[in-house]
Amino acid sequence: MDYSLMFFASQVSTSNRYELVVNASTLADELGFRAVWLPERHFRDFGGLFPNPAVMAAALSLVTQRIELRAGSVITPLHDVLRVAEEWSVVDNLSGGRVAVSVGSGWNADDFVLAPENYTDRRAVMREQLTQLRALWRGEPVARRNGTGHTVDVTIQPRPVQPELRAWATSAGSPETFRWAGEAGANVLTHLVGQDLSALAENIALYRAALRDAGAPGPGTVTLMVHTYLGAEGEDVRAQVHHPLRDYLRSAVSLQGSDMVRRGQVSADEVEAEQALLDELLDLTVDRYYEQSALLGDADKIAQVVDRAAAAGVDEIACLIDFGLPTGAVLDGLKRFASHFIPA
Repeated sequence: MDYSLMFFASQVSTSNRYELVVNASTLADELGFRAVWLPERHFRDFGGLFPNPAVMAAALSLVTQRIELRAGSVITPLHDVLRVAEEWSVVDNLSGGRVAVSVGSGWNADDFVLAPENYTDRRAVMREQLTQLRALWRGEPVARRNGTGHTVDVTIQPRPVQPELRAWATSAGSPETFRWAGEAGANVLTHLVGQDLSALAENIALYRAALRDAGAPGPGTVTLMVHTYLGAEGEDVRAQVHHPLRDYLRSAVSLQGSDMVRRGQVSADEVEAEQALLDELLDLTVDRYYEQSALLGDADKIAQVVDRAAAAGVDEIACLIDFGLPTGAVLDGLKRFASHFIPA
């Protein structure tokens, strides 16, 4: 099993909002983690520290030496794919060829104020953009209309260090996305919010069958995002993480509820009426998540979850660490985790 870091914090009220990102990434670089994943979110507290993963990756490229810098994910339908290719090519040069990108279609309607014309067909747009992104990375031109109305061929500058772009596709658990990723010869980035390990195993089987049918040269890589904290000896990790994880999940649910209101699927009154029930459900969800779907606890408990993920076909675990614990505790937990799970 490979291990990487994942960030997706809710907004923090501090003068140094990126302290944990920088310190954890440099520490992970020293400890032997494979990669760091940087998300893209807009206009909301939940994930709002990361409106542009390429900018964050550029900063980290200058303070790390070996760890890969990955978009997890870049929401390509919000952007011109030429700009995506240019930005990540700059990071590839700054980092000496350590870039990889996972593409996502997006789901929050408000994000699409950046490209409202792409919202309805965002999945199809993303799939076409991945093809274009890979072509641009290889140095192939794309035809575009210029300011005078003429069609011209353009290629990106600077040329990236890596001749081929390592690409992932992000899936919340849709079998269709897993199958398409296999057909496209992409890796997969996923999580356990909308699927359990049994469903994930079925999706991975679909993915690898599609890879074989497409004539892919290898089995692909499935990366699973999991909340992670390995406690100190004698520490009550369940009590330590309960409230931060509960608040984190509440922020995620609140964002989804707001999006449903904006799309007219439910009313604001209906969402408000659900809050009392949500409070009860969150406690149950945190307990279930702690026991079954997270790397939280001592080394033995975490190893059991890792083994189940490996049996489902997972190749890499992206350790989501910024869900509300103090920075010092997170960094100490990373050191303990590395000492148990990452070979020296």
